[in-house]
Amino acid sequence: MFTGIIQAIGKIKIKEESVQGAVFKFISVDFDFSDSVVGDSISANGVCLTAIEVGDDYFEADISQETLNCSTFGNIRNYEEVNLEKSLRINQGIDGHMVSGHVDDVAKVVEKIKQGDSIRFKFKVPQNLVKYIARKGSVCINGVSLTVNDIDGDVFDINVVPHTMNVTTLSRLNVSDSVNVEVDIIARHLEQLLSSRDL
Repeated sequence: MFTGIIQAIGKIKIKEESVQGAVFKFISVDFDFSDSVVGDSISANGVCLTAIEVGDDYFEADISQETLNCSTFGNIRNYEEVNLEKSLRINQGIDGHMVSGHVDDVAKVVEKIKQGDSIRFKFKVPQNLVKYIARKGSVCINGVSLTVNDIDGDVFDINVVPHTMNVTTLSRLNVSDSVNVEVDIIARHLEQLLSSRDL
């Protein structure tokens, strides 16, 4: 599990593709790898990855074809920046919201507007995700925990404050860019519970 509070920005340094998926190497001089070991879960742009190799300033991970298909990693470019976060520890507080690292789908930036010191984004999501997104609810975009300002059909908007822009890659997004989306897991569990009552 993760919180959606980004700890550092990294870059994809190597991408090795295979029939089964790909091996990615993520490098970051700002991410603290001192207590990371092989087998640890690390979120990269909201995708939960298992470290298969860890160094002083990098980690490598296998990415399955399924993950490539349902996330932006299928079309990501070498040396592109990504948001990084270690998995949640038992004694750690939660400042964002509970994030599983299992990306639901890809959304598109349809609008980017500067409002004072903040940036307001509008994202278009696949129709099947609309029911999980609520006004003032939580959503995870590229690994960042955010609050939904409003939703109109399949388009919702969020406001990114200056601090979040400074410590994540969200400020680099432009109209037509794709992002990884994970909806609130509580909404998913509620749907499952309510649907099971009809069985």
